[in-house]
Amino acid sequence: MSNLSIFSSSFAKVISEIGNDTFASELIKMLKDIVPFDNAVIVQYQFGEKPQVLYNDLPPPDEKSHIESFVNGAFLLDPFYRAAVDSKVAGLHRLSELAPEGFKKTEYYRSYFKLTKIKDEIGYIVRFNNNGFLNISLGRLELAKRFKLSQVALLNSITPIIKSTSTLHWGKKNRLAEHQNNKLPLQLDSALKHFGTAFLTERETQVVQLFLHGHSTKSIAGKLGISPETVKLHRKNSYAKLDVSSQAELFYLFIDSLASLSDYKGGDPLIGYI
Repeated sequence: MSNLSIFSSSFAKVISEIGNDTFASELIKMLKDIVPFDNAVIVQYQFGEKPQVLYNDLPPPDEKSHIESFVNGAFLLDPFYRAAVDSKVAGLHRLSELAPEGFKKTEYYRSYFKLTKIKDEIGYIVRFNNNGFLNISLGRLELAKRFKLSQVALLNSITPIIKSTSTLHWGKKNRLAEHQNNKLPLQLDSALKHFGTAFLTERETQVVQLFLHGHSTKSIAGKLGISPETVKLHRKNSYAKLDVSSQAELFYLFIDSLASLSDYKGGDPLIGYI
């Protein structure tokens, strides 16, 4: 059977499953028929609500706590999420294109992403008219088998198909509204933007924010127009004011401060926590 015949057969199954619970698995099967990969995760985002994991075929050793950490706040630091929210990015992208220079040194990477064992990742960002969007992430677990440019180009060529079928299945009907227990009482993006502002100077807040987003000292210095030594000084002063001694403690302070709030009205989430 030719590659075109295999794709046609897989695509027909995807179309027939629109509106059914098996749609996600058929969509992933179709993508694997085009370009092989080891795992896939599909996450839907809607403003003001927790992200909903719609598909995940590579659970970590402690799947429940791992996923809970992601949907309760860690997703805010995911490069795909940040690109979709901050830059309104859509279409197919590699993680390496979206992640900041210091991504592998971040606590998000160490505490979450590294546990997935993914060595190369590409993903579709599908935007919906209701301001929600979808991230369909495809990963490979071996460095020697990173996605080739020709494979990325092939997946990119079917972006319109991924967008149209995903919109028909997930975008027309707000599936998240069916899961009332998924609602977040706090506006997490606002909490991230205001994290530390009640305790830090404006420049210290900028430095902390950029570290949380995954930027290196050198990258932060370039963005803010200051020297790397000044960046380190601001980080040192910020850590002292927030009573943390490492990036790991800063990361968990951020996550814990979000989890502790039940009626967030805006401003620094650390108020009332520290």
